[in-house]
Amino acid sequence: MSEFFTTVSETEARNISPVTLAFVGDAVYTLFVRQNLVAGHDYPTGTLQKLSSAEVSAHGQNALLARIAPLLTEEEAAVFKRGRNAKKPTRSKNATVAEYNNSTGLEALIGYLYLIGNYARLEELLNEEK
Repeated sequence: MSEFFTTVSETEARNISPVTLAFVGDAVYTLFVRQNLVAGHDYPTGTLQKLSSAEVSAHGQNALLARIAPLLTEEEAAVFKRGRNAKKPTRSKNATVAEYNNSTGLEALIGYLYLIGNYARLEELLNEEK
């Protein structure tokens, strides 16, 4: 049986496929964005969905990446690059190839930090001012 917030070692996380890390990171980032929208506003669900989609999109993730890229440690940058350069099973319909690759790298980093339990660092990066 699995439990919430189960962590893995950094070594184990480095051995997880970057596309799998991105799969986890996408879910974590989506939840983060939705939680912040709900906590800060009393919008109807349709509006929440539009706002969430804009932020979680490849374009929105590129904006976040531009803000946090200078803050990444060597290890974090390496995880990002593994995700960015990974062969992906799908292609983006609404983003450039560069945006899609960068968003996959960002999601891989988010997934990595989540899985190793480095929640403080995750919050620090995701809360970087717009």
